[in-house]
Amino acid sequence: MRKLILFILIILLPVLVTAQAMRGSKRSRHRGSSQNKEQKYVKSYVLGIGAANFLGELGGANQTGTFFVKDFEFSQTRVSAALGVRYKFKNHIGFKGGLHYMMVSGDDKTTQEPFRQNRNLSFRSNIFELSGQFELFLNKEQQGHIYKIKSANGVKSIDIQAYGFVGFGAFYFNPKAKYQGNWVALQPLGTEGQGLPGGAKKYSRVNICIPYGIGGIYSLDKDWSIGLEIGIRKTFTDYIDDVSTEYFDNNKIRAANGSTAAYLADPSIASYPVSFGGKASGPKIQTATGEVRGQSNNMDSYMFININIIYKVSQRKRTRSKF
Repeated sequence: MRKLILFILIILLPVLVTAQAMRGSKRSRHRGSSQNKEQKYVKSYVLGIGAANFLGELGGANQTGTFFVKDFEFSQTRVSAALGVRYKFKNHIGFKGGLHYMMVSGDDKTTQEPFRQNRNLSFRSNIFELSGQFELFLNKEQQGHIYKIKSANGVKSIDIQAYGFVGFGAFYFNPKAKYQGNWVALQPLGTEGQGLPGGAKKYSRVNICIPYGIGGIYSLDKDWSIGLEIGIRKTFTDYIDDVSTEYFDNNKIRAANGSTAAYLADPSIASYPVSFGGKASGPKIQTATGEVRGQSNNMDSYMFININIIYKVSQRKRTRSKF
């Protein structure tokens, strides 16, 4: 919990410092001039909605998992939403902090790769993320006519801005699998022997991420814009899908955590094709302890593409003081 609080403070500190500096700058300009110019946009509210996807051990292309976009499984695309605030420090630099919600999922049934399909694991998880990102805008927004009047003289507006970003965040996840019609949380079950003698310790459902990606903004008028943002999250956990290392002794899992845990630890079909050394027929054979279940040398990641609605906040003009 202390780590999570520290992450939140690190994320929010630049926003608070920037906001305070902008307030101070406004006050100084008002004191130094009896008549004020209209301030450029320095703050925007951003609402985003779109689609999210997951790159990890489960599902994917018809090959061994690669953890790259070519292992992307379109059928597992789920919803994404975001709410944030952007501050523009300068014409080319900004900072955006906000909350993100994403649903991610994976299912070995979506791949024809025989070993992944035989493993027969699946999951889904809500992700709640608090993050901040520094943004580099490739071109300067130029405020011209309030209305886009054709053939009007004067300064023209630049309608489109492109940017790249990188940042820091913390997120909560809770992988679940469906068992007998109900969604069951997997972390408490210790499906790879976590928390059992001889097994690893329980993994945390709170982790950190590095957001990075690209985006674009199109100005509709002086107050409203729409945007498109594509983001990827590098994480430091391999358990978003509850799969990372190897199969633990299933009998020990059953004795400690029950039959549900034992089944969800190893729901494998155990019917490899004959061409891969399997048997043409016969009863299910329990996966041997120590066989590969996941790839612990690769961390999980998730991504989204959002359409953003952006409201820009500008300072109202003030008249000369009467006093």
